Amino acid sequence: MKVKALSRSESSTTRSSLHDIRPTHKNLNPTSHPQARAREYTRAVTAAKLDRMFAKPFLGELKNGHVDAISCMAICRTNLCPIVTGCVDGTLRIWDLTNRKMVVNLEAHTRSVSGLVFGNTNGGMVYSCGEEGIVKGWSIYPKDRYITAGDDSSDSSDDEEDRKPRAKRKYKSNNKYKEDEEEASPYGPHNIYRLPSTRGNAHNTNAFHSIDHHWTQSQFATSSSDSAVHLWDPERSTPITTFNNLWGSDDTVTTVRYNPAEHDLIAHCSNDRGIGLHDTRTSSALQKTIMSMKCNALEWNPMEPYMFVVGNEDYNAYTFDMRKLNRPTGMYKGHVGAVMSVAWSPTGTEFVTGSYDKTIRMFSVRKEGGTASHSGSKATGVSRDIYHTKRMQRVFCVGYTLDHKYILSGSDDTNIRLWKARSSEKIGQLSTREESALQYRNALVSKYAHLPEVKRISRGRRVPKFVKKETAQAMVQKEKRRRKEGNVVKHSKPGTKKYTDEKAKSIVKTVD
Repeated sequence: MKVKALSRSESSTTRSSLHDIRPTHKNLNPTSHPQARAREYTRAVTAAKLDRMFAKPFLGELKNGHVDAISCMAICRTNLCPIVTGCVDGTLRIWDLTNRKMVVNLEAHTRSVSGLVFGNTNGGMVYSCGEEGIVKGWSIYPKDRYITAGDDSSDSSDDEEDRKPRAKRKYKSNNKYKEDEEEASPYGPHNIYRLPSTRGNAHNTNAFHSIDHHWTQSQFATSSSDSAVHLWDPERSTPITTFNNLWGSDDTVTTVRYNPAEHDLIAHCSNDRGIGLHDTRTSSALQKTIMSMKCNALEWNPMEPYMFVVGNEDYNAYTFDMRKLNRPTGMYKGHVGAVMSVAWSPTGTEFVTGSYDKTIRMFSVRKEGGTASHSGSKATGVSRDIYHTKRMQRVFCVGYTLDHKYILSGSDDTNIRLWKARSSEKIGQLSTREESALQYRNALVSKYAHLPEVKRISRGRRVPKFVKKETAQAMVQKEKRRRKEGNVVKHSKPGTKKYTDEKAKSIVKTVD
C-alpha cells in the first residue's frame, strides 16, 4: 500500500508575527477551479460596490474663504503647500494647504483679480493682474515678515512670541515708476507694471485678463483688452515685446499660456472665438483656428506638451494637437453649463473642469482600461467622476496639487474646496495586504467592466436635479438632430449629403 503525504517546510506555514495572518496555499491549476469565472464576477460586483461605498471625495474647505466670488487661483509648480487665490473684490489670499489656513489677506487691486501665476525663482514670487490694468509682484516668503513690536531694528532681543507681522510699512522699490506714497506689507507689492499708454490715465480701459509665467526664464506674458499679448521682464516696467497683430482681430485676448517644452511658444484664446499660437523668437503668428463658440480657458499638457485642452461655451472641453488645429483630437462631454476653467493633473493623463453648472468633472485622456477608480469606463469623452455639493455655486477655477492626490476648486459662493482626486482612495499609508487587495479589486472591475451589473454600479452617480433634467433634455435634442440628419442623407441624391463629424462641427475655419 502506497500512501502520499503532504510535505511543507515549517517556514511556509509560520506567521512572521503573532498579529500576522497565517499563510495560505493556493492551487493555481485551472482544472481544479471550474467555477472560477463565476466567483470572479461575484467579487467584481462586490468590489464595485465597495468602491462606491467608500467614495467620499469632499475633504473640506479652506477656513474663512473670501468675502466675494473667487475669480482665479495659482498653484505652485515646485512646492506643495502654498496656493494663492484672487477675488472679484480685488483681494489676494495666501494659503497654507497643510493646515488649510489663510496666511495673509492682501488688498491687491481696485477691481477684480483676473489672473495669478507663480514665478520660477526660489524667492516665491507671485504675479497678479487686475481689470484696472495693473500687474503686481508679491512675495510668498518675505524675509522681513516679522519685526519686533514698536521697534524697527533687526537686532532686537525680544522673544519670538512677542514678534508679530508688520501690517504696513513704507516700501522702497527699485522700480522708478512706483508711486512713493503707496504703502505695502512685507509681502509686497514689490513691483508694479503698467502699459505705457495707461500711465497717468485715471480712466484706464485696457484691462488685463490673463497672466502666465515662463517655465524656465524670468519672463511673464499678459493678455489685455487692447487685442494684444505683452511679454514682460520683471526687471523692466514696460513690455519687452507686444503682439498686436492677431490675424487682424480686434477682440480682447482672454487667456495666454506658455508651452512647457517649447519655451518660445505661446497659445492664446480671444473673444472672436479664436485659438492662436505665437512664436516669440520670430515675433510671428503661426496658426489660428476659429471655433463655433468662445473658449474660456486653455492649459497645456505638462507631460505631452504638444497637446492642450480648452474649455468652451458649448458645454464641452476639447483637446488639440498643436501641429493640426483644424480638428480637435478629443471631445469631452457631460457638463450642462459653460466650462469656465480646466487644469491638467501633473501626470498628464487626466484633467479637471469647472463649470457654470456648479459641478466639477474629471476626464481621462487615455484608454487605460477601467478600474474602480476610473468608474469602469474605457471610453474617452465621458467623465470618470463628478463632484458637487448642495452649497457649491458656479465654479470659476480648479487645479490639481503637485502630488496628483487632491483637487482644489474656487466658486461663486466664496469658498475654496479641497477634494480627493480619487473619490474612494484611502488617505494615509497602505499596508502591503491593503495595497495588493486594492489592486486585485481594481483588476476585477476592469476585467468585468463591460458587464451590465458592474457597469451600472461603477458608473452610477448622483447628480443635482438641475443637471439631471438638463442632461435628459440635451439627449432628446441630440436624438432629434441625429434623426433629422439621417432623414436628409437618406432622401437626398446619393453623394450630395453626408453625415457631419461632431468634432468637425466645432471648428469654423483655420487661419494661417
